[in-house]
Amino acid sequence: MEKTSLKKACVYMLIALCGALASQTAGAEGPVKAGYVMAKQEGPKQQAPKQSAAKKDLSAEKAAAEKTAPAEKAVLKDNAPAAQDPDYVIGIEDVLEISVWKNPDLSKTVSVRPDGMISLPLIGDMRAAGLTPGQLRDAVTDRLKEYQETVVTSVIVSEVRSYRIFILGEVLNPGTYTTMRKTTVLQAIALAGGFNQFASKNRIVLVREKSGSINPEKINIRFDDIVDSGEKADKNLILKPGDTIFVP
Repeated sequence: MEKTSLKKACVYMLIALCGALASQTAGAEGPVKAGYVMAKQEGPKQQAPKQSAAKKDLSAEKAAAEKTAPAEKAVLKDNAPAAQDPDYVIGIEDVLEISVWKNPDLSKTVSVRPDGMISLPLIGDMRAAGLTPGQLRDAVTDRLKEYQETVVTSVIVSEVRSYRIFILGEVLNPGTYTTMRKTTVLQAIALAGGFNQFASKNRIVLVREKSGSINPEKINIRFDDIVDSGEKADKNLILKPGDTIFVP
């Protein structure tokens, strides 16, 4: 009986010891597993705000780009060079790109000389100043047809250097200005910084050279007439290369 009781007591002790060990093991592993699950679950929640913020930033950038794009297009359109006008008249110091199809030896980039002439291979000297790009192209084609039957040429004004205007008198920054587009009287005065405090705005004189005449043309301009909306005719004249504006 005593041996049986001892055996039972030993069995009970082993069961209790195993139970204690099992509970300690479970208690040690429990927080680790719980912590792993928490980290796994909390990961997406922490990243979610970053993704939403990134989306907001992208949306804001896209909206800003859409607002800016039309303005950039408008600026590019406003700053288009005068040479893109088919009626543009080639002037002295303009740079021309003359191409002859399938004949690189005759193709050349030239600058208009002070005498208004250009020099081309095979052709020699020919007048360019005073002609439109289309007229010069036809003239080059006619000259080259003396040497070959089929000729295809093109004339491009690559640099506008002849559109110079002169602004003198009571403006903030008098001087010589080279523009890349058609310029009006008001725009020219703005280029010169505007009137100073001593300017007589209604006594502006535009001096314009006349072809074939020694005496230049003088045009009186009143500033009030330009800005007066009631005036029928547009007094804000478009300037020509070589025009001089004098503000007394």
